Amino acid sequence: MLENLSKTIATISKISVSNERKEILQPLIEYIQDKVNSNEEISLNFICTHNSRRSHLSQIWAQTMAFHFGIQKVFCYSGGTEATAMFPKVGETLVNQGYQIQKLSEEKNPVYSVKFDENQHPIICFSKAYFDDFNPKNNFGAIMTCTTADEGCPMVFGAEVRFPIKYDDPKAFDSTELMNQKYTERSIQIASEMYYVFSQLK
Repeated sequence: MLENLSKTIATISKISVSNERKEILQPLIEYIQDKVNSNEEISLNFICTHNSRRSHLSQIWAQTMAFHFGIQKVFCYSGGTEATAMFPKVGETLVNQGYQIQKLSEEKNPVYSVKFDENQHPIICFSKAYFDDFNPKNNFGAIMTCTTADEGCPMVFGAEVRFPIKYDDPKAFDSTELMNQKYTERSIQIASEMYYVFSQLK
């Protein structure tokens, strides 16, 4: 694990998750545990409306925590009900928390390489619809990270099961004095909950 990211995770490990959130996270823990017990691949697709903020943060932290806890064969994806772009503040926030991020293309919807460890394959991030060819077509868990996507996607085709694990949108603070603080808070919240999920696996 990259040194500065390890320090961030050490801080995150001390954050307690509320009982209310633990109840929300428990079905996801059970889904992943069943896959571990069966020695199956674990594909998780984090879905939000625009695949620009919360779904990327969730994808990246889930993949990182799977590696941190040594859970094998975990493949994390993200998508939206439509494609836009990964919001730049998301990458900036993650760099501040210890990730190494490279911008691999310059179009309106850039592709990013996100590294959590010097020797592990980077996470590839760009905005896409949840059913994009880049993502799995079946045998995956769909994690709905925002209310709009949860309500707007009554069916996620190919998903074995869906989990409503919703987060407040830091977009509400864009262009305000609280912007940096709120993106950091949301990233830390998502990180602490993904830490909890993967720490519960046996």
